[in-house]
Amino acid sequence: MSINFRNIIKPYPSPIITGRGIDLDFPMLAGCLALLGLGLVMITSASSEVAAVQSGNTLYMMIRHLVYLVLGLGACIVTMMIPIATWQRLGWLMLIGAFGLLIMVILPGIGREVNGSMRWIGFGAFNVQPSEIAKVFVVIYLAGYLVRRQKEVRESWMGFFKPFIVLLPMAGLLLMEPDFGATVVMMGAAAAMLFLGGVGLFRFTLMVVLAVAAVTILVQAQPYRMARLITFTDPWSDQFGSGYQLTQALIAFGRGEWLGVGLGNSVQKQFYLPEAHTDFVFSVLAEELGVVGSLCTVALFVFVCVRGMYIGLWAEKAKQYFAAYVAYGLSFLWIGQFLINIGVNVGLLPTKGLTLPFLSYGGSSLVICCACLGLLLRIEWESRTHLGSEEMEFSESDFAEEPSHGR
Repeated sequence: MSINFRNIIKPYPSPIITGRGIDLDFPMLAGCLALLGLGLVMITSASSEVAAVQSGNTLYMMIRHLVYLVLGLGACIVTMMIPIATWQRLGWLMLIGAFGLLIMVILPGIGREVNGSMRWIGFGAFNVQPSEIAKVFVVIYLAGYLVRRQKEVRESWMGFFKPFIVLLPMAGLLLMEPDFGATVVMMGAAAAMLFLGGVGLFRFTLMVVLAVAAVTILVQAQPYRMARLITFTDPWSDQFGSGYQLTQALIAFGRGEWLGVGLGNSVQKQFYLPEAHTDFVFSVLAEELGVVGSLCTVALFVFVCVRGMYIGLWAEKAKQYFAAYVAYGLSFLWIGQFLINIGVNVGLLPTKGLTLPFLSYGGSSLVICCACLGLLLRIEWESRTHLGSEEMEFSESDFAEEPSHGR
């Protein structure tokens, strides 16, 4: 398969380059921008004490997060300008890139170890987390597979099992880092895409049973995972050991009560709650904004994720099936990370290091979330304007009588 890179960089019309000006799905954009703004505020608050000790500047983490935010918004704009058909053509190349990144990160001298895990590739003062990129690339590749092999996936066992030839080795590379949370999110999103792609209920049920069995074996294979599983059921039994993070998070929720202690007044962020600005930022939010603020944040996440699913539904109705599967897959990635992170913070799931989309501190996660937002906005625009066909050649004249935004 040959690739014409001139076509890739060709300035196609996009939601921000049309004859009628900017034409975006503003409800989706507003929801994500609200989460990004809330995340910036909470990172500033939750990281102030840690930043003061590590760098002498209470705003150090906030400044870095702001840099990541600018990069993320730039990534969002870039992805909005690339036709979905281009992503479909490059799906196989992205899959190779995903494998390459995941192999690089576990190689000595390339991968950077943080807290006992080799999950990052260092570039000077910045770290890149390949698993965040790989999850999105897998979604794009799998969406293309579901379009190419739609009949085979729905009617034969071979069409059902072929994606796992790719997914299982990638899951193995993630577990070598180790990154159990990213593995669960990626495999969960892939399973949901297969189900929406038409896999029969019997085969889907078999896949769920095998997945549960695999998770059980993986948990039992590592003592630290078993310790987390046992401790989270009663964290107070070892509150200064393996249950420390969860007990401190629960204390934060208890201190917040209904309306919170006030923005910036968290006590738990003062070195009581580890990773207060990354994995447990929601606990600090609950302490400072209370139950009301927490529920509003959850409602915002629900709105964004449901909107993403609707974007997939609109693309499917427009017979743009690749775009639809991509939208479903990206939405499920967000849903998986959201459910796991919130579940860990409130003690419903064992402690697991996984960022909260749009809110947690972390450059790779934030930039990739913004890029996914750009993809979803592009999908919504193409499905609404019916200009998502791979054979369609765009020109500005296509937008002379563009319909108004009716969603």
